[in-house]
Amino acid sequence: MPRIYMDHAATTPVDPEVLKAMMPYFSKKFGNASSLHQFGQEAAQALTDSRKTIAKALNAEDDEIYFTSSGTESNNTILKGIAFANRNKGKHIITTKIEHDCVLHASQWLESQGFSVTYLPVDKFGLVSPEDVRRAIRSDTILVSVMHANNEIGTIEPIREIGKICREKGVYFHTDACQSFTKIPLDVKVDNLDLVTINAHKIYGPKGVGAFYKKRGIKIEPLLHGGGHEKGLRSSTENIPGIVGFAKAVEIGMARMDTGAKKMSALRDKLIKGCLQIENTWLNGHPTNRLPNNANIGFAFIEGESIILNLDLKGIAASTGSACSSKSLEPSHVLLSLGQKHEEAHGSVRFSLGGSNTEKDVDYILKVLPGIVAKLRKMSPMGK
Repeated sequence: MPRIYMDHAATTPVDPEVLKAMMPYFSKKFGNASSLHQFGQEAAQALTDSRKTIAKALNAEDDEIYFTSSGTESNNTILKGIAFANRNKGKHIITTKIEHDCVLHASQWLESQGFSVTYLPVDKFGLVSPEDVRRAIRSDTILVSVMHANNEIGTIEPIREIGKICREKGVYFHTDACQSFTKIPLDVKVDNLDLVTINAHKIYGPKGVGAFYKKRGIKIEPLLHGGGHEKGLRSSTENIPGIVGFAKAVEIGMARMDTGAKKMSALRDKLIKGCLQIENTWLNGHPTNRLPNNANIGFAFIEGESIILNLDLKGIAASTGSACSSKSLEPSHVLLSLGQKHEEAHGSVRFSLGGSNTEKDVDYILKVLPGIVAKLRKMSPMGK
């Protein structure tokens, strides 16, 4: 039986070149970057070089990149940090109904602390309207947070236009780019971005390391207090092996962006076309304005979890949505925001391709999937 991994939006394998770059920093170059001796300075240089690599990929300045442990920590730091550092200016934040759970839960927590949050709707494709953002901005608005591309349905948001509106209104603009970074272009200057969240394990880097971009001059209240690492914004001894691996993954990802996107888009389109040949199926997300590796398909009359388990028995790994909440029995908040009914939202499967996937993988999925769907529908109390 083949082993086909189609869940790269959940996490990716570490690229061999990334692992090779990391290895010396576990044993030979193991110093603490805050130490003054040679071992420490060796680690500090690796930290500086990594910061430079990631800044270049975003068209940012080196001192505008801050390392964290994850995309979740970066998002929490930005939302809570901006809120508390700017509460004298206002207590209103704008985000969307389809953000990652860490943004939504951080926003809900801020509401419990006296802040006001507007959750913008999306259209049937998952697109946020820039004009809705404009109308939602108030005199006390301090931050707008709209993800670059959705982790479940792959829809790419109009962040450049939204950023322009935020600049005109004098409001900070943040985007969560964990799913899009190195897959599609992202430029903090061109895209009018003040704050950006990225992480490593979605781009063939290690788990447990993330980063955020913060434009110079923007004040953030830190979540962690201690030794003053990352210029006082994230105290904790830096994860040098992870950071080195992150930077190497970024370097590789940027070099392969165009060819990788072209290859994955072709496989994605073939997979979508084949899945839609099955009766009573539909595509979730925008038909064209989507990540090159995302295919999210809805299947009527059956549950996505059942499809996933049956695919797994055939050696295929996919997902029903965000891996962070895939054990929840609740339907996807993203799909519900598109206007789907609960039973429709329960029937979705996300295939997310990666660099190792081939046309043979897609052919195999399209060979076994119709039989799985037919079997489950025959057993289903919901209909066919």
